[in-house]
Amino acid sequence: MSSARWPGLDSAEAARRLVAEGPNALATSERRTALRLALEVVREPMFVLLIVAGGLYVAFGDVQEALTLLGFVVIVMAITIVQEGRTERALDALRDLSSPRAQVLRDGAVVTLAARDLVRGDVIRVAEGDRVPADAVLREGTALSVDESLLTGESVPVSKRPDGDAAALGPPGGDGTPALFAGTVVVAGRGVAEVLATGPRSQLGRIGASLREVAPRRTPLQTEIGTLVRWFAIGGGALAIGLAVIRLALGTPWRDALLAGITLAMALLPEELPVVMTVFLALGAWRIARDGVLTRRVTAVETLGGADVLCTDKTGTLTQNRMTIARLVTADADVAVADDGDLPEAVHALVEAGILACPRDPFDPMETAFWALARRTLAGSEHLHPAWRPVREYPLSPELLAVTRAWQADDAPGLVVATKGAPEAVFELCHLDEAAAAPWRARVAALATQGLRVLAVARSPELPTESPAVAHDVGFALIGLVGLVDPLRPAVPAAVAQCRAAGIRVVMITGDHPDTARAIARAAGIDAGDVVTGAELEGLDDEALGERLARTAVVARAVPDHKLRIIRALQRRGLVVGMTGDGVNDAPALRAADIGVAMGARGTDVAREAAALVLVDDDFAAIVAAVRTGRRVYDNLRAAIGYIVAVHLPIAGLALVPALLGWPPILGPAHVLFLELIIDPACSIVFEAEPEDAAVMARPPRSRAAHLFDARAVAWSVAQGLTVLAAALAVIAWGRDVGLAAGEARAAGFTTLVLGNLATLIASRSTRAPWWRTLARRNRTVPWLVGGAAALLGAILAIAPVRGLFGLAAPDLAVLGVAALAGVAVLALDLGKR
Repeated sequence: MSSARWPGLDSAEAARRLVAEGPNALATSERRTALRLALEVVREPMFVLLIVAGGLYVAFGDVQEALTLLGFVVIVMAITIVQEGRTERALDALRDLSSPRAQVLRDGAVVTLAARDLVRGDVIRVAEGDRVPADAVLREGTALSVDESLLTGESVPVSKRPDGDAAALGPPGGDGTPALFAGTVVVAGRGVAEVLATGPRSQLGRIGASLREVAPRRTPLQTEIGTLVRWFAIGGGALAIGLAVIRLALGTPWRDALLAGITLAMALLPEELPVVMTVFLALGAWRIARDGVLTRRVTAVETLGGADVLCTDKTGTLTQNRMTIARLVTADADVAVADDGDLPEAVHALVEAGILACPRDPFDPMETAFWALARRTLAGSEHLHPAWRPVREYPLSPELLAVTRAWQADDAPGLVVATKGAPEAVFELCHLDEAAAAPWRARVAALATQGLRVLAVARSPELPTESPAVAHDVGFALIGLVGLVDPLRPAVPAAVAQCRAAGIRVVMITGDHPDTARAIARAAGIDAGDVVTGAELEGLDDEALGERLARTAVVARAVPDHKLRIIRALQRRGLVVGMTGDGVNDAPALRAADIGVAMGARGTDVAREAAALVLVDDDFAAIVAAVRTGRRVYDNLRAAIGYIVAVHLPIAGLALVPALLGWPPILGPAHVLFLELIIDPACSIVFEAEPEDAAVMARPPRSRAAHLFDARAVAWSVAQGLTVLAAALAVIAWGRDVGLAAGEARAAGFTTLVLGNLATLIASRSTRAPWWRTLARRNRTVPWLVGGAAALLGAILAIAPVRGLFGLAAPDLAVLGVAALAGVAVLALDLGKR
C-alpha cells in the first residue's frame, strides 16, 4: 500500500470523524423483546376488544365468562409472542457473528480494524476475495474487478480503473469506473482506495434509509375484520338497547329488562373474531415455518394466499448466483455440457487451455467454473498439469479484456502461454482477419442469444523461451469459445409451473441484458414473449407502464427505482403483489410489496428486515407451500366467520323474538355461556385444523376487491342462522300449542338450538363442498367437539340440579325427537352446494 501519495489519516483525526459522523454501520431495527412483543400484541384493536369484553362481563357480574375471555387473551398472546420471538431469534442466527474487518492505513502503517470503525478519508487496501467495507474511490489498482450484483442484480463482475483525482462516485454497475461500493465483493486483482462515504451515507445505507419512506399497506384481511367487528358492535349494541326498551314498554320489571338486554349483548358480542384471526394466522405462520418460511408479519400468511403477481429478482433467487460452463464450441464441435458425464475428446484441449489461463486457486466465479469442469471431467488425464510452474500473468485491462498466463512446463524448455477473455479481444490477440473472425462472431452471437456469457480461449502453438513483454507479442491460435451461465435453481421450473396453475403471474426483474433475461425466463417457464428494458420503462408514464406490465413478464436492465415503480403500477391495477429477493437492491421493493419474501441464507440483513417472509434455505419452491397454506388459512377463516354469523343469529333471535311475541324469556346468560363453550373451540380449533380443499392450488387468486365475507357468504350464513332460529321457534310454538310446561318448551327449544349449532358447524366446514363430502376429510377435532357438546347437553337435560340452573324441565323422548329433527334441518340447505 502506498503511503507516499495516499498517506491516510492519523488516529486523532479518525477518532474525531468517527464521533462526528458515526460508525460505518447500517441502522437496523431494534430487536423486539418479549415485553415489547407483548405490548405490540395488546395494542392491536382486536385484543383491546377482547379486554373490553372481559371488563363488560365483570360489570355484568359474570366473572366466570370474564375469566374465560381474559384467559383467551393470555393464550393468544403467548402463541403470538412465542412465534414472533422464534422468528427474531432465527433472523439473529442468520447474521454474521463477527464484524467484517478492513486493512487501513493509519498513522503511516497498515492496521486491521473492524469495518464499523472506518471513517471518511481512510485509505484502505482491497484484494481478491475481500468484501468492500465502505463506499470508496480506487486510487491505485491492478486488474481489479468487482461483483456488484448485491446492488445491481447483474451477475457479471465489472472492471475498475484507478483515478487519482475523482472526488465523487457514479452509480453502481459501471465498467471501467473507479467507484467501489460497500457490500460488493472483489473477485480479481488488488488496489488501494480512499473512503468517501460510510454507514447511512453509502449507497447501501441510502437504500436502507429509503425503506423508512415506504409504508406497508393495510392488508385486505385487517380491513375486512375491522369492518365486520364494527357491524357486530354497532348492530349488537343497538339491538340490546332496543330489546331492553321493548321489555320495559311491555311492563317487564327493569331488572328483567336489563337482563334481557345484557343477554342479547352477550349473544352478539363478537369476541370470537379476534381469537379466530390471531390464532389462525399465528398457527398458519407455525405451519409454514415447518416448510422453511419464517414469518415476520403474520398477516402476510393470509395475504400470500391471495397474491396475483410474484415479482422476483433473477440473480440468487431464480438462479444459484454462481457460474457454470454450459457450452463448449470449437471449429469442429459444439458440446452442451451436462451436469454429469464425460466430455468428448474434441473439446478436451479447449478446457485445458481455459484452465491454463486461470490461477490454480481462483476466486473469480468464471475461473472457478473452469476448474470445476476440469476436475470433474479431466481428472487423471494428461490435460491437467499440477507440476507446471506459473511464470507470468498478463492481467485484464480496459484496453485488452483478456487474461493471459505463462507456464513453465516440466518436460519442455519453452513456456506454454494461454489466454481467455472477451471474444473480440482474443480474436485480436490471434491476429484474425475479418474473413477468419466472421464465422466465430456468428457463433458468439448465437450463444449470447441463449443467455450465455461468452469467452474465447487461445493458446500459443509455439513455446517461447522467455515471456514476452506484452500479450500481443505471443503468437496465439484460437481454440474455441466457452459459454457460461448462472444456472437456475433446480426447483424453480416446477415452482413457477405451480404458480401458473394457481393463477399467479411470475414477473422476473433483473439487471441483465435482455437476451440473458429472456433465456433464463424461458428456462424457468416464465413467459418471455415480451421483454421490457429499464430504459423503455423510464419512457412510460404510470398508466402506460401498468398496461405494458399486463402483458409483460420479463424486465431487463432494471435498477431498484424501476422495481418500486413496477410494484406500485401493479398495485394501482388492484393486484396483490409479492416480491422475492436477496440483495440490498431488493429491499425497498420488498417493503412496498404486499408480501415481501427475502432469502435467508444468501440474503442481506437489509432485505430480511424489509420483508414479511424469509425463506430460510433460499428454496424458491417453499413459496408454493406458503401460498397453499395462505389459501387454506383464508378458506378456513372464511368458513369460521360464516359459522360465527350463522350461530349468533338464532341466539340473538331467541333473545329478541320471544319478547316481541309476549313469550317468557327463552335464553339467559347461562344458556349463552354454554353455547359459547361450543362456539369458541369450534372457531379457534375445529376450523383451523380443517384440511385444505383438494383444488386449492387449481383456482385463480381472489380479487383484492373481493370481500372476506361477501354478499353471497352473508346470505348463506343468514340463511343457516334463520333456519335454525325458525326451527327452534317452531318447536317452542309447537310445545306451547300441545300444552307443554314452560320449562319443557324451553328445554325443547334449547335442544333444537344446540343441535342446530352443531349441524351448522358440520355444514360450514367447507364453503364449497356439501357436508356429506367433508365427512371423509380427516379432522380429529370434529368428533371430539360434536360428541362432547352432545354429551354435555344430555347431562344438562338428565341431571335435575343442572336442569334447574338452566331453568329447564325434563322433556320426554318424543319431544326430544322432534327437537333433534328440527335441529338438523339446517343440513338440508347444503343441497344447494355444488
